[in-house]
Amino acid sequence: MTKIIFVQSDGTEHLVEANDGDSIMTAAINNDVPGIDGDCGGNCACATCHVYIRQSMSIVASEEEKTMLGIADNATSDSRLGCQISVSDNLDGLRVYLPVAQH
Repeated sequence: MTKIIFVQSDGTEHLVEANDGDSIMTAAINNDVPGIDGDCGGNCACATCHVYIRQSMSIVASEEEKTMLGIADNATSDSRLGCQISVSDNLDGLRVYLPVAQH
């Protein structure tokens, strides 16, 4: 299992053991992490799993993901959609920062 740390906007941390192959969004939802809605079920059709990844990742956002991030409040260059990041061993210890709210 891969350990992911979700950090809420108030600094509260949630350590989650995620299954490899699941998405960051699924890991959050399955572990009751507040702040990830995932309204579209992980289909890259909304931005309610918007997160900030502040450490370097070699995974590049697709054009579809970039388009959806365009509707996310307060998106930055660190923004990603949690449904588009697949959990694997190389993400062990990843810190995922959550926005104040999802829309």
